[in-house]
Amino acid sequence: MTRDAYGESFSDRQKRSSEAKSALLAKLRPKPTVTNPEAPSRATLKAEELVRVRKARGEAKVAKSEAAAAAVEAARLADEAASAAALDAKRGERKERKALTKAEAKAKRDARYAARQARR
Repeated sequence: MTRDAYGESFSDRQKRSSEAKSALLAKLRPKPTVTNPEAPSRATLKAEELVRVRKARGEAKVAKSEAAAAAVEAARLADEAASAAALDAKRGERKERKALTKAEAKAKRDARYAARQARR
């Protein structure tokens, strides 16, 4: 076997070259992932997110229906208030007419009484 100036043979150099190539390939090879056993699984996280989304949508739906019910109630109350105001106005007009009729009747009675007194 022939040795060079450094005391290595061809087979030694080949062996070292092969080791260097395999070390380079090992460096580029993907490493196995290390997972935290305490970390929740993706399925668990997805299920929790789904629960949160459903809860938020349910709350939004309830709020929307409550707002619609409040709007209907406000419209009903406004309608009742308008009806009550119209009824009060109608009653006020009737009271005025009755008062005028009473005043006219009293004026007629007073006129008849004055006429009777004038004849005597």
